[in-house]
Amino acid sequence: MSQETTTLESIDILKILELLPHRYPFLMVDRIVGIDGDRRAVGIKNVTANEPHFLGHFPGMPVMPGVLIVEGMAQTAGAICCNSLDMGVAPLVYFMTIDNAKFRKPVVPGDRLEYHVEQTKKRGNIWKFDCIAKVDDVKVAEASISAMLSPREAN
Repeated sequence: MSQETTTLESIDILKILELLPHRYPFLMVDRIVGIDGDRRAVGIKNVTANEPHFLGHFPGMPVMPGVLIVEGMAQTAGAICCNSLDMGVAPLVYFMTIDNAKFRKPVVPGDRLEYHVEQTKKRGNIWKFDCIAKVDDVKVAEASISAMLSPREAN
């Protein structure tokens, strides 16, 4: 009896920079692991005190803005979609919807934030994902997101 083994892929920061147009300070994912095609993956963000949003959110009590957590989930999903396509030049990813977003616990400097994304629908160039953000295996946020991929010209 033969057993089929699935090897899950990972993407480092250099590959993420090839796949996504985002750059510091708006790149919200440092690494992506456990990639299963465009179906699921885990993005990793090492939250550090020197990130610019902590200067004003909030002085003396830094908390990562929820919208940036949702953005990190979307960037993780977008990167695995782009990675699964063979288009030469990575397409642009346009956010379409954010549904059922919930924030359960603050994310603070020193946390290792994990974005667990799982594809729920794919039709043409539109993808939908259910996403859960975790710190130390505790759910801190969740949302369902959809995005559209659009080809772009090489520079």
